[in-house]
Amino acid sequence: MDRSKGFPDLDAGSNSRRGPSRNILDTAIAAGNFSMFAAGIEAAGLTEALAADGPFTVFAPSDAAFKKLPTGAYDQLLKDTGRLKAILNYHIVRGYVMAQDLRAGEVMTQQGSTLMSTPSSSSGLGVNSARVVQADLAASNGIIHAIDAVILPKGWLLTAAAV
Repeated sequence: MDRSKGFPDLDAGSNSRRGPSRNILDTAIAAGNFSMFAAGIEAAGLTEALAADGPFTVFAPSDAAFKKLPTGAYDQLLKDTGRLKAILNYHIVRGYVMAQDLRAGEVMTQQGSTLMSTPSSSSGLGVNSARVVQADLAASNGIIHAIDAVILPKGWLLTAAAV
């Protein structure tokens, strides 16, 4: 398998840490600022996938990030589960990567296309045009980095819903 440049070469089994008991979705729900992300995961049918062993690194848009979407776009996505699933899978990558281990470069997502990781000492961590606003929320099967925007694969757009 071809490793992405933005992530260190870590084996899932090499991490012998004893950690949290909550999986990714439960950790997101407990954090309190990912209710729209959690609702999207459930609507897209990704609950079981994010309960699997992993490990996963999730760049989870906060509720504030979802509220930046065009008017009605979130509600439209909840109705278009295929598109919603693809967009949410674009926020998920294989592996357990803490913020300090993130390197600049392209990272292959669960959706099948790459995102660009951009760690920087001046502007902090980022993926595509989103900035990491809270890093390293540990879960039993991975880690969550809260981001300030919903990121989309190259060429994808979300538009306001017709009223």
